[in-house]
Amino acid sequence: MIPHLNLPVMNSKRPRRTHPFTLALAGNPNAGKTTLFNVLTGLRAKTANFPGTTVECKTGSMRLGIEEISIVDLPGLYSLESSSPEEKIASDALRGRLVGRALPDAALVVVDATNLERNLFLVSQVLELERPIIVALNMMDMARRDGIRIDVAQLRQELGCIVVPISARDGTGICDLKKEIARLAGIAPVEAVGHSKPACAGCSGCAFQARYEWTEKICSKVTDGRAVRRSVWTDKLDGIFTHPVAGVAVFLAVMLSLFALIFWVAKIPMDLIDHLFATIGGVVAAKVPAGGLQSLLVNGVIGGVGGILVFLPQICILFFTLSLIEDTGYLARAAFVMDKIMRRFGLPGKAFVPMLSAHACAIPAVMSARVIENPRDRLVTILITPLMTCPARMPIYAMVTALIFPHSPWKAALIFTGAYTAGIAVALCMALVFRRTILPGGSKPLMIELPQYRIPGLRTALLHTFDRAKIFVKQAGTIILTISIILWALSYYPKSAPPAAAVAMTQQAAQMDKAGDTQKADELRETADRLTQQSSLQNSFAGKVGRTIEPVIKPLGFDWQIGIGIFSSFAAREVIVSTLAIVYGVGEDAAEHNRGSLYDSLRHATRSDGTLMFDTATCMSLLVFYILAAQCLSTTAVVRRETNSWKWPLFQIAYMTGLAYVASFFTYQILRHLG
Repeated sequence: MIPHLNLPVMNSKRPRRTHPFTLALAGNPNAGKTTLFNVLTGLRAKTANFPGTTVECKTGSMRLGIEEISIVDLPGLYSLESSSPEEKIASDALRGRLVGRALPDAALVVVDATNLERNLFLVSQVLELERPIIVALNMMDMARRDGIRIDVAQLRQELGCIVVPISARDGTGICDLKKEIARLAGIAPVEAVGHSKPACAGCSGCAFQARYEWTEKICSKVTDGRAVRRSVWTDKLDGIFTHPVAGVAVFLAVMLSLFALIFWVAKIPMDLIDHLFATIGGVVAAKVPAGGLQSLLVNGVIGGVGGILVFLPQICILFFTLSLIEDTGYLARAAFVMDKIMRRFGLPGKAFVPMLSAHACAIPAVMSARVIENPRDRLVTILITPLMTCPARMPIYAMVTALIFPHSPWKAALIFTGAYTAGIAVALCMALVFRRTILPGGSKPLMIELPQYRIPGLRTALLHTFDRAKIFVKQAGTIILTISIILWALSYYPKSAPPAAAVAMTQQAAQMDKAGDTQKADELRETADRLTQQSSLQNSFAGKVGRTIEPVIKPLGFDWQIGIGIFSSFAAREVIVSTLAIVYGVGEDAAEHNRGSLYDSLRHATRSDGTLMFDTATCMSLLVFYILAAQCLSTTAVVRRETNSWKWPLFQIAYMTGLAYVASFFTYQILRHLG
């Protein structure tokens, strides 16, 4: 027999609080906790990390009359005694042991009605905390579909606490749940409800066994005992999705479709955003006089903000689609299928999702590593994800292949294929290295509950997407914009006078204008502008950096001009193309509208000894360097946010740059001696 602990009835006339009533939202994974959180809070939610951890914490507010209820969405957990970091955080939060977080006023435990016995194990532990508690009996629609009948009144009597049947997906029972929360918070009259406390102490066997016996006994009382009707379609789908061969094929098809959405569908809004900021930059350039302020606004601020927001469509499409896929119940099955393959490289099955999406963009890929529950597995995945070939590398690959094989598309295609393959191979090798060195141990076999198949909730997916987009723009964007402005300043200052040749061309253009030869005058002015840009960049802080690092990069076949490109491309990899266009005498506009002049200029560029600069050895060395180098501060900013530390993003830059240097060195030296 389970004794009841009758708590005093709370008076409806309570003293006025100085802080909002705090409700901790707890529950097993896949119980629908996040869906309920989104329904209750809507857009009044924010995401951060628990103090001193990388575990995500969502907090939101809910208005009940004139009162505000604060809701904290805790990580999913099966037991308060678990040793995993996420479950320990949730357990400590419920017990009021987290530094900087007070004990919650009450707990709202979300229970999966289709798996009542397992979910009641956690309820039994939360009841022992002797805190006010509401049990939200979720997925009642699916329970009815499977032939499960639950006597809610009897369950409430057995537990001795408030039990509300709901379906968070379609909103059924939410009004009743809000009324019970209002009563618990003292906003509405309170009913006398005792709390049940499982009698685990002194029982025969271990405490866990006693709890399971208790949950089994309650389930036998509140359910009608009829067999659950498992869907025929569920068996058929599982037979395909979890098959060792067919399951992999289906997963690849799903992920390739996701990749296509990110890569092709996002291109339209990305181009629109790019065009929008280019237009804004043009308007500002026309309104603000030429000089430092104009350059700061156009190239630093507007260019920096545009560089941030241009990734937003990819991020939104990725997380919206992933949310829908996860909500259907398929993602857990995909992870189950891929787990055996990925574990050979020390990675979990779910690592395949960010690794594949990284071929569209490393930024949303790093963020999508949140689907990996284990922190160590998640960190390994984050560290290797930027090695995948993203579209930002495409301009570099195109430039190199055009220089080496200008009239051989098949050889150029071979270079592209090799670049993609090299990125994947090195990423898998580094995962093995990390597992045997700084992050020891293989990935644990996946123990996962296969959730019920469900129709995904569009509202939940949209709210999740909005949340991820807001995080990216608000937090990562701040860092990216700051770095963009710093790099602009380094490339713009100190100011230097135009070279004598440029001044002479400008004067000659003015004379031609008077003579009526405006076309020739415009050509001279464009040439003068290019010479001025080249001279200004050479004499800037960035140019001085290029000359400083020249002795270091010379063994790779690079000179100080390529050094400027490498330095400037830390903002974004593809920046090196326009930078090389400037330092080798071709303006940015020419690089954009007249590719031939760019390639011709690079093909004829020479070293100080008169030999060609961009020979096969140098081009291949440059290609290898950019396959491996960590030249994307946007990604670095996101890694900083996801790991809650500068330690790992700095390590990522160091190891990837080291890899790039060594591989580039051997590539250049071998090809130079062979050639």
